[in-house]
Amino acid sequence: MSDRAPAATLSRTAAVIPAAGRGVRLGPGAPKALRTLNGTPMLVHAVRSMAASRAVSLVVVVAPPDGAAEVRSLLDAYPLTGHDRAELLVVPGGESRQESVRRGLAALPDDVTTVLVHDAARPLVPVETVDSVISAVRAGAPAVVPALPLADTVKEVDPRTGAAAGEPEPVVGTPERALLRAVQTPQGFDRRTLDAAHEKFAAFATEGEGATDDAGLVERLGAPVVVVPGHEEAFKVTRPLDLVLAEAVLARRRANDGF
Repeated sequence: MSDRAPAATLSRTAAVIPAAGRGVRLGPGAPKALRTLNGTPMLVHAVRSMAASRAVSLVVVVAPPDGAAEVRSLLDAYPLTGHDRAELLVVPGGESRQESVRRGLAALPDDVTTVLVHDAARPLVPVETVDSVISAVRAGAPAVVPALPLADTVKEVDPRTGAAAGEPEPVVGTPERALLRAVQTPQGFDRRTLDAAHEKFAAFATEGEGATDDAGLVERLGAPVVVVPGHEEAFKVTRPLDLVLAEAVLARRRANDGF
């Protein structure tokens, strides 16, 4: 299978999935995106969740810098079928998530005008959420994020770090919960807006992990970002308990929908 996107003349939507991280919070072993759910790597589930949208014609997976061939082989072992036959590219990523997303954007052909950026660690996002984000971008929003209201009260604290790490942290404020949202992915963008944000703030990529939220870069650019309803099944798998929950979601889907 070729890693070169075919030329086309119509405007298209593509999804970029950065999958170069190791996922240390899940413990030692394979990178997070390669951990399995129901015997299938999370990355494959994430690719399928993007390709399930009929609006998505291209999925770009950004692999670890030295692991593009391995990821390509993995994805070839789980080919897309049926209506989700999107074109699939694999490109090597960078040392930070931000740099990896930028490399994914650079791999997109010119006819792509709407871009989704999706976490490989959110393998179970429903297609309705994907379509909702795309529709909002196509309706004119430069940047769109799916999000859920918070169920818990949130406290702002004065963090204790260094030698004081682990000590009680003083509370300095309680944000109004009704004004807050827990953001998910895929985040959707007008491609020109996202390209401009990554170009202007490329220096952030060398600062620790760089930007971990592409909508945040667009905010810094001064462009508007809007929120659409997210979904409880679009949670991020970061800890072992999340794997248990994800397996339960898959079991329910198989029972209800023959997923």
